[in-house]
Amino acid sequence: MATLTRMISRSVTIEEIDDLYLMWNEHINASALYRRALREEMKVRGVDRDEFRTLLDRAREQGYTLDTIAEETNRLDDLRSLVEDQQRQPPAGDATDN
Repeated sequence: MATLTRMISRSVTIEEIDDLYLMWNEHINASALYRRALREEMKVRGVDRDEFRTLLDRAREQGYTLDTIAEETNRLDDLRSLVEDQQRQPPAGDATDN
């Protein structure tokens, strides 16, 4: 199964010395540096990237868009709750009237 990756450009402010260094070293992938820094930040904060990816995938499978997920959550525990709450909900039409 192929994994789809959504690439989003974000504005990042860098100092002139950083910009000049990257100009001198065009072979350096600044995007990869940014991703590495984010991975390190997640590690410092105890975020398991595999769990994070799984929860995001599950939320997307449940029909949530990335924008909706961002609006309704702001940390990993919120995303976990969003996914788990959705799983506890009975599918539409399964409710019985007694």
